[in-house]
Amino acid sequence: MAKFIQEFKAFALKGNVMDMAVGVIIGGAFGKIVTSFVADVLMPPIGVLLGGVDFNDMKVTLKDATVNEAGEAIEAVTLNYGTFIQNVVDFLIIAICVFLMIKGINKLSNLKKKEEVPAEPEPEPAPTKEELLLTEIRDLLKEKK
Repeated sequence: MAKFIQEFKAFALKGNVMDMAVGVIIGGAFGKIVTSFVADVLMPPIGVLLGGVDFNDMKVTLKDATVNEAGEAIEAVTLNYGTFIQNVVDFLIIAICVFLMIKGINKLSNLKKKEEVPAEPEPEPAPTKEELLLTEIRDLLKEKK
Protein backbone atom coordinates (compact mmCIF):
# COMPACT_ATOMS: atom_id res chain seq x y z
CA MET A 1 0.00 0.00 0.00
CA ALA A 2 2.85 2.37 0.81
CA LYS A 3 4.38 1.79 -2.64
CA PHE A 4 1.05 2.63 -4.28
CA ILE A 5 0.84 5.88 -2.31
CA GLN A 6 4.41 6.79 -3.28
CA GLU A 7 3.69 6.09 -6.96
CA PHE A 8 0.50 8.12 -6.82
CA LYS A 9 2.30 11.00 -5.09
CA ALA A 10 5.04 10.97 -7.76
CA PHE A 11 2.39 10.94 -10.49
CA ALA A 12 0.26 13.70 -8.95
CA LEU A 13 3.19 16.03 -8.41
CA LYS A 14 4.48 15.84 -11.97
CA GLY A 15 4.27 19.16 -13.78
CA ASN A 16 2.03 17.89 -16.58
CA VAL A 17 -0.64 16.64 -14.17
CA MET A 18 -0.75 19.95 -12.36
CA ASP A 19 -0.93 21.84 -15.67
CA MET A 20 -3.76 19.59 -16.79
CA ALA A 21 -5.66 20.17 -13.52
CA VAL A 22 -5.36 23.94 -13.94
CA GLY A 23 -6.54 23.58 -17.55
CA VAL A 24 -9.59 21.55 -16.50
CA ILE A 25 -10.55 24.11 -13.85
CA ILE A 26 -10.13 27.05 -16.23
CA GLY A 27 -11.94 25.12 -18.97
CA GLY A 28 -14.90 24.51 -16.65
CA ALA A 29 -15.11 28.19 -15.78
CA PHE A 30 -14.76 29.13 -19.47
CA GLY A 31 -17.58 26.70 -20.30
CA LYS A 32 -19.87 28.43 -17.80
CA ILE A 33 -19.02 31.82 -19.27
CA VAL A 34 -19.78 30.60 -22.79
CA THR A 35 -23.03 28.97 -21.64
CA SER A 36 -24.13 32.21 -20.02
CA PHE A 37 -23.10 34.20 -23.09
CA VAL A 38 -25.12 31.95 -25.38
CA ALA A 39 -28.21 31.67 -23.15
CA ASP A 40 -28.32 35.26 -21.87
CA VAL A 41 -26.71 37.39 -24.61
CA LEU A 42 -26.69 35.58 -27.95
CA MET A 43 -29.92 33.56 -28.08
CA PRO A 44 -32.43 36.25 -26.92
CA PRO A 45 -31.73 38.55 -29.91
CA ILE A 46 -31.84 35.55 -32.24
CA GLY A 47 -35.17 34.58 -30.66
CA VAL A 48 -36.49 38.13 -31.21
CA LEU A 49 -35.40 37.98 -34.86
CA LEU A 50 -37.29 34.68 -35.21
CA GLY A 51 -40.53 36.25 -33.91
CA GLY A 52 -40.10 36.34 -30.13
CA VAL A 53 -39.08 32.71 -29.68
CA ASP A 54 -37.56 31.64 -26.35
CA PHE A 55 -35.24 28.73 -27.08
CA ASN A 56 -35.82 27.29 -23.60
CA ASP A 57 -39.51 26.91 -24.46
CA MET A 58 -38.87 25.20 -27.80
CA LYS A 59 -39.95 21.59 -27.33
CA VAL A 60 -42.17 18.90 -28.68
CA THR A 61 -44.53 17.20 -26.24
CA LEU A 62 -44.38 13.44 -26.70
CA LYS A 63 -46.81 12.65 -23.88
CA ASP A 64 -48.99 15.13 -22.01
CA ALA A 65 -48.84 15.50 -18.24
CA THR A 66 -51.40 13.37 -16.44
CA VAL A 67 -52.63 12.55 -12.96
CA ASN A 68 -52.52 8.90 -11.95
CA GLU A 69 -55.15 7.03 -9.89
CA ALA A 70 -53.40 7.91 -6.64
CA GLY A 71 -53.69 11.63 -7.47
CA GLU A 72 -49.98 12.09 -8.17
CA ALA A 73 -49.00 14.31 -11.08
CA ILE A 74 -46.99 12.66 -13.82
CA GLU A 75 -44.88 15.15 -15.77
CA ALA A 76 -45.14 15.50 -19.50
CA VAL A 77 -42.54 13.82 -21.68
CA THR A 78 -40.94 16.43 -23.93
CA LEU A 79 -38.23 16.63 -26.56
CA ASN A 80 -36.36 19.85 -25.67
CA TYR A 81 -34.75 20.75 -28.98
CA GLY A 82 -34.36 24.45 -28.05
CA THR A 83 -31.99 23.54 -25.21
CA PHE A 84 -30.17 21.24 -27.61
CA ILE A 85 -29.72 24.11 -30.09
CA GLN A 86 -28.25 26.27 -27.28
CA ASN A 87 -25.85 23.48 -26.31
CA VAL A 88 -24.74 23.07 -29.94
CA VAL A 89 -24.01 26.82 -30.13
CA ASP A 90 -22.08 26.54 -26.82
CA PHE A 91 -20.02 23.69 -28.25
CA LEU A 92 -19.28 25.53 -31.50
CA ILE A 93 -18.08 28.63 -29.66
CA ILE A 94 -15.85 26.59 -27.34
CA ALA A 95 -14.52 24.52 -30.27
CA ILE A 96 -13.64 27.67 -32.23
CA CYS A 97 -11.89 29.17 -29.18
CA VAL A 98 -9.88 25.98 -28.58
CA PHE A 99 -8.97 25.83 -32.28
CA LEU A 100 -7.74 29.43 -32.24
CA MET A 101 -5.81 28.84 -29.02
CA ILE A 102 -4.07 25.73 -30.38
CA LYS A 103 -3.35 27.50 -33.66
CA GLY A 104 -1.71 30.35 -31.72
CA ILE A 105 0.31 27.97 -29.55
CA ASN A 106 1.53 26.08 -32.62
CA LYS A 107 2.53 29.34 -34.26
CA LEU A 108 4.51 30.35 -31.17
CA SER A 109 6.18 26.94 -30.89
CA ASN A 110 7.15 27.08 -34.58
CA LEU A 111 8.74 30.49 -33.98
CA LYS A 112 10.73 29.05 -31.07
CA LYS A 113 11.86 26.10 -33.19
CA LYS A 114 13.08 28.44 -35.91
CA GLU A 115 15.04 30.45 -33.33
CA GLU A 116 16.54 27.30 -31.82
CA VAL A 117 17.79 25.88 -35.11
CA PRO A 118 21.57 25.86 -34.75
CA ALA A 119 23.72 27.53 -37.34
CA GLU A 120 25.52 25.30 -39.82
CA PRO A 121 28.59 23.72 -38.25
CA GLU A 122 31.86 25.37 -39.01
CA PRO A 123 34.05 23.55 -41.53
CA GLU A 124 36.88 21.60 -40.01
CA PRO A 125 40.07 23.63 -39.85
CA ALA A 126 42.88 22.78 -42.22
CA PRO A 127 45.49 20.43 -40.74
CA THR A 128 48.42 22.09 -39.03
CA LYS A 129 52.00 21.72 -40.24
CA GLU A 130 52.68 19.20 -37.49
CA GLU A 131 49.68 17.09 -38.55
CA LEU A 132 50.81 17.14 -42.17
CA LEU A 133 54.34 16.10 -41.16
CA LEU A 134 53.02 13.27 -38.97
CA THR A 135 50.80 12.06 -41.81
CA GLU A 136 53.81 11.94 -44.17
CA ILE A 137 55.86 10.00 -41.60
CA ARG A 138 53.00 7.52 -41.13
CA ASP A 139 52.68 7.00 -44.89
CA LEU A 140 56.45 6.48 -45.26
CA LEU A 141 56.45 3.89 -42.48
CA LYS A 142 53.60 2.03 -44.16
CA GLU A 143 55.51 1.92 -47.44
CA LYS A 144 58.61 0.36 -45.76
CA LYS A 145 56.58 -2.51 -44.31
